[in-house]
Amino acid sequence: MDLATIIGLIGGVGSVAVGMSLKGADPHALINPAAFLIIFAGTAAAIFNAFPMHDLKRVPKLFKLLFSGQQLTSKQEILELFVATAKASKQEGVMAIEKKANDVSDPFIRSAMTMVADGFNGEFIYNVIDAEIKQMEERHRSGAQVFAQCGMYAPTLGVLGAVIGLIAALGNLSDIDQLGHSIAAAFVATLLGIFTGYVCWHPFANKLKQMNAQEVEIKRMVLEGVLALQEGASSIAIESRLQAFIPLSERKSMRDE
Repeated sequence: MDLATIIGLIGGVGSVAVGMSLKGADPHALINPAAFLIIFAGTAAAIFNAFPMHDLKRVPKLFKLLFSGQQLTSKQEILELFVATAKASKQEGVMAIEKKANDVSDPFIRSAMTMVADGFNGEFIYNVIDAEIKQMEERHRSGAQVFAQCGMYAPTLGVLGAVIGLIAALGNLSDIDQLGHSIAAAFVATLLGIFTGYVCWHPFANKLKQMNAQEVEIKRMVLEGVLALQEGASSIAIESRLQAFIPLSERKSMRDE
């Protein structure tokens, strides 16, 4: 579970609730089915108009990723794997690379190492893996774009909801006592639109972009490792090349361990 997402949502809802209480606003005013319908159903409708279905089918998986967190092989594990593989290959040859590849659970790393064991040249390996990384980046970009567009549409729909509420309120000016409550209810949609847009959708899009950047960096590190293996580099040379992907502070902690 990604605690940052949970903390962010709870903090966002809590800050609005406490803020309303401090301002003397009635929290029960938020119980407005029409406002929820306009914001959430309206945003969903806009997204269906904006994106093809094959992009929208991935949204449930993206929600799961946002709340469950990203499971990636650590840089230290990648470094140790390629250093150990380089040492083994010097003693046992190419078969050692294939054995190590079969022991790896990550399909991307296993596939990349298998290409080295199968004897493909460096240019071919680079082109294949680089194309795969770019395709992954494009898929991730389109996924993040869905949430970014939600963040654009929701606040605007909030204004639409306020206008609809004001039309209803001003259409019944004979009941002065009810007029204030009607006007207050009209702005609930605006509140929901701004809240969901800037506390949920835009931050979700940003988090997906950050996750994409982390995964790309991991895959680029793997690419550098398999190219070094293909070149027959020593374990010391591979360690030096892969350490470039690890911050200095983490390198120090690795040496201490």
